[in-house]
Amino acid sequence: MRWFLLLLCFVATSPKAGMLTLNGKFTQGGLVIGQTDPDTVVKFEGRRISASPEGIFIIGFNRDAKPTAILELIYRDGTKRRETLKVSKRKYKIQTIDGLPTLKVTPPKEVRERIKRETIMIRTARMFDTPETHFLKNWWWPAVGPITGVYGSQRILNGKPSRPHYGIDIAAPAGSAVIAPTSGIIRLAHKDMYFSGGTIIIDHGYGLTSAFLHLKNLSVKKGQRVEQGQVIGTIGSTGRSTGPHLDWRINLFKQRLDPALIMPPMPDAAAK
Repeated sequence: MRWFLLLLCFVATSPKAGMLTLNGKFTQGGLVIGQTDPDTVVKFEGRRISASPEGIFIIGFNRDAKPTAILELIYRDGTKRRETLKVSKRKYKIQTIDGLPTLKVTPPKEVRERIKRETIMIRTARMFDTPETHFLKNWWWPAVGPITGVYGSQRILNGKPSRPHYGIDIAAPAGSAVIAPTSGIIRLAHKDMYFSGGTIIIDHGYGLTSAFLHLKNLSVKKGQRVEQGQVIGTIGSTGRSTGPHLDWRINLFKQRLDPALIMPPMPDAAAK
């Protein structure tokens, strides 16, 4: 059964307005997959988004998304439709740490240009609008192990708020396999980024990407197609990391989503 059919379901249909189904998590960090009539113009928060020939499209809500979002449709016959989507608010874990050395909080000047270059590379890899729907499959966990870091959490370091954590951390021994959670195209394969070390980004279609950080080894190259379950690298502790783990992140273009919201529970064996 296709993954998007298993999620929480919101359905809005009207004989006059045309077909619309929305399936997903209507919460901060949530991903929603929609379907409407073919050749319908779809706009989300005022921006036109792509839809497949079957009318499938995806929308997402950032970590700090507002309580409502606007979805607009213009059907083939010119009929217009506007839906106000309610987005539930989440509470995030906030941790305060004082007394850290300055270099642990603010990167030194000599690496700032490097960080800028790498940020552009990551941003570019996340901007592909590939007309493929690999995200409709049931996703697999990219690694197996205890979840030690969650989406949305944030640290206050020496009184300065750090960027929120936008992924989930999966602890596993160094060298453990990391697999593609679903199929796609490798848009970035970098062995040594300042913050994230060994880094891979997979394009799953229509702006939805997975990022895999702190890898020890990479088994793929930029532009390569990968199939679900294929080994793409191994767990490491590269970049700014304090121990072996996988930091797995999901983006919908610039929207940062919570991988945990699209996955079943981690297998019991991993939690022991």
